[in-house]
Amino acid sequence: MPAKNEDLHGNVPDKAEVALLLIDVINDLEFDSGEQLFKHALPAAEKLAALKRRAKRAGVPVIYVNDNFGRWQSDFNKLLKHCLEEDVRGKPVAELLRPDEDDYFVLKPKHSGFFSTTLDTLLDYLQVKILILTGLTGDICVLFTANDAYMRDFHLVIPSDCVASADADENRHALEQMRRVLKADTRPSAELDFDELKRPADDEEPQPQPQSQQFAEQD
Repeated sequence: MPAKNEDLHGNVPDKAEVALLLIDVINDLEFDSGEQLFKHALPAAEKLAALKRRAKRAGVPVIYVNDNFGRWQSDFNKLLKHCLEEDVRGKPVAELLRPDEDDYFVLKPKHSGFFSTTLDTLLDYLQVKILILTGLTGDICVLFTANDAYMRDFHLVIPSDCVASADADENRHALEQMRRVLKADTRPSAELDFDELKRPADDEEPQPQPQSQQFAEQD
């Protein structure tokens, strides 16, 4: 691997214990269940926008992991322009969560953010140990990405109010599965302490909340 350049990523750190992933949030939502999903995605996006601002203040890198909408000719800027400038259902979500110039992005062809993408390489380069997973949808792409992250020994944080699905019950079930099986911390975003998360993993690893912890419900 070539020597690292301190200025390679501008204000983005070349090393970070924690990374925030935004999964499929740049999305036109122009599909059969899109209207139902939008009702849950918009309030989740509002929470996620606040979480992203806190993450950036804490020096936590932000990575957009986005579907390529089945088009191998797609690029992220075209997807963003489509969602921001055209009259699509997902425009308000994209407006809330539009990326900054120093954010990373990865395009994925299938459900998991790790399948046939450069995400592994990027996380290895940054030396990330803890992933905060957010976005759409909790019961599909977030769940598949979480499964693959768990098998790679990442510690998972999945804020319950920053994940949305078309069906609220399915979203709650997916969060419960990720908490129970994947040992994810599913506390609401306001309860996350970035200083605590950024402590060296050998010093103190984030602990999943007790069984009795209640998930934030979708409206």
